[in-house]
Amino acid sequence: MPSARDRDYTPPSAMPDYLIRHATLRQLQVFEAIVRLGSFTRAAEELFLTQPTVSMQIKKLTDAMGLTLFEHVGRNVRPTEAGHVLYEACRRMFDTLSNLEMQMADLKGMRRGRLRLGVITTAKYLAPEILGEFSRLYPGVDVALKVTNRDRIIDRMLSNEDDLYIMGQAPSDELEAYPFAPNPLVVMAPREHPLVGKKNIPLSRLVEEPFILREPGSGIRDAMLRIFDAHGPRPRVRMELGSNEAIKHAIVGGLGLSVLSLHTLTLEGTDGPVAILDVEGFPIMRQWYLVYPKGKELSLVARTFLEFAREIEPNLRKQVESMWPELSRYMHKEEQDSPPKKKKTARRRKKT
Repeated sequence: MPSARDRDYTPPSAMPDYLIRHATLRQLQVFEAIVRLGSFTRAAEELFLTQPTVSMQIKKLTDAMGLTLFEHVGRNVRPTEAGHVLYEACRRMFDTLSNLEMQMADLKGMRRGRLRLGVITTAKYLAPEILGEFSRLYPGVDVALKVTNRDRIIDRMLSNEDDLYIMGQAPSDELEAYPFAPNPLVVMAPREHPLVGKKNIPLSRLVEEPFILREPGSGIRDAMLRIFDAHGPRPRVRMELGSNEAIKHAIVGGLGLSVLSLHTLTLEGTDGPVAILDVEGFPIMRQWYLVYPKGKELSLVARTFLEFAREIEPNLRKQVESMWPELSRYMHKEEQDSPPKKKKTARRRKKT
């Protein structure tokens, strides 16, 4: 007996077949890439096609639709109203096809497909290592990693451009957020700074020093300022920089102190030219979260990666502790003081 879902299904033989006969999946793939990337040239590079081929595919698709799909704005292109409608249909179609391919591969005992991961800038020190381990376990999965700032990640999330996101805090309306790795924030200074080696430095002493901060809107900046606001005056901000690497170079150059994620010292270690200060209230013990919009149906590969990242959390904690052994006492204290971890649903605070 047919199910309710079967009764709602319209077979292809009963559908208008004009697009089936006149449009191809390749044309729709090219169209989707142009809208997502905002450029014929970037779409051609991503799909390994020549630009004339991309233009030809779009001309054929435009003829099949009978409507203009793009409008030119300077050197960029953006979809028309018809283009927006087609783009949403393409995304749904490709998500379905991607899930089908992964389900078929799973039935064969292997995992294939594509994982699109968007991460905030600071997470670039963590994400490639996790993706490397994941790729060794599932070599048939193609991985796309987009590293950008927090505001752009939020835009990508709202546009559903990726499968999962790595963030230090969940900022959107309603999100599913799963903690999977520690993200301690520490005070950094040049190695020769007179405060290096001092114990339990009071915040009142730290405000005498010039500080280098991330740009407004940064989660690290917000967390740091909350600590200072809770204990007294804020430090003097000497400059704002939008790059962790630029901030570390400025620290080494003696331009000031800063608060950054411990992960930013992954390559040079904690014994390099940047030192970690022992300051009251620090480190700020935060977490990395895997995030996606609530209600979104994850692909098989995305669910597999989510499970993988949560399973390797103990290993990630050990790696962070080995990078800075002093951190272990803070992490163990946090475990004793904190209740068991649960999945976190984050809601955006309404702006007033």
